[in-house]
Amino acid sequence: MHTDINALFAALWQDYIQMTPSAAKVHALLGHGKPIINDHIALRTFNIAKVNLDVLAKHFTSLGYVACGDYKFEQKKLIAKHFEHPDSTQPKVFISELLVEEFSPALQDTIRGLIAQVDVAATTADNFIYSGRHWSLDSKTYQDLLTESEYAAWVAAFGYRANHFTVSINHLDGFETLESVNDALKQAGFVLNGSGGEIKGSPEVLLEQSSTMADKIGLEFTDATVEIPSCFYEFALRYPMANGELYTGFVAASADKIFESTNVNKA
Repeated sequence: MHTDINALFAALWQDYIQMTPSAAKVHALLGHGKPIINDHIALRTFNIAKVNLDVLAKHFTSLGYVACGDYKFEQKKLIAKHFEHPDSTQPKVFISELLVEEFSPALQDTIRGLIAQVDVAATTADNFIYSGRHWSLDSKTYQDLLTESEYAAWVAAFGYRANHFTVSINHLDGFETLESVNDALKQAGFVLNGSGGEIKGSPEVLLEQSSTMADKIGLEFTDATVEIPSCFYEFALRYPMANGELYTGFVAASADKIFESTNVNKA
């Protein structure tokens, strides 16, 4: 596992921009050439022991990250945790896992078959959380998974990598509000996730979030190359709690809609 937190995020970012060609353009548009502070990154997995949330989390807890919140998404059949580092300028980490046993026997068999192909040793390697797919997958299996769970299909297709990075609007020069960020993105031609409104959350819940719709990239399956949604860019504005410190948690109702940024049938 990585011993250098900055090296880990740099590697995650390099993999992410390969999957998300628009990310570099968003970066240029909002950062004006300056470094951007990321609020959080998100990772997805299955609740199968070999690759579950805890396995992914060890790559961060070994670098000083601490679990800070638990979340449940009934409709999507997911649970998640978020992790924070003592250095608040390091991105928070949001890791979710699919509750595989709550799906059809066909989906369960498919996912277990994919995870059976993962070498246990790979899960503790430095690069595991940006190593992509560890199994062979044909396009029909992807489509079959998609009919039941967009999340399952995404993880099957893309494996282990950042599903999204998130710009911290609180640390961004030149933008005071999430509306102004969204307007700049739309003027530049980016399509935003409108599920539940372009802005999810509110000052009352201490967090506002928006996101682009995922890029579409040609992904190689064993039988074909198919253009499918990859990763997206998110934007977060946090509000102070009663003690004056910025809220650092997540709002499940908003996160539920953010997951839909990778939906195939949107945008």
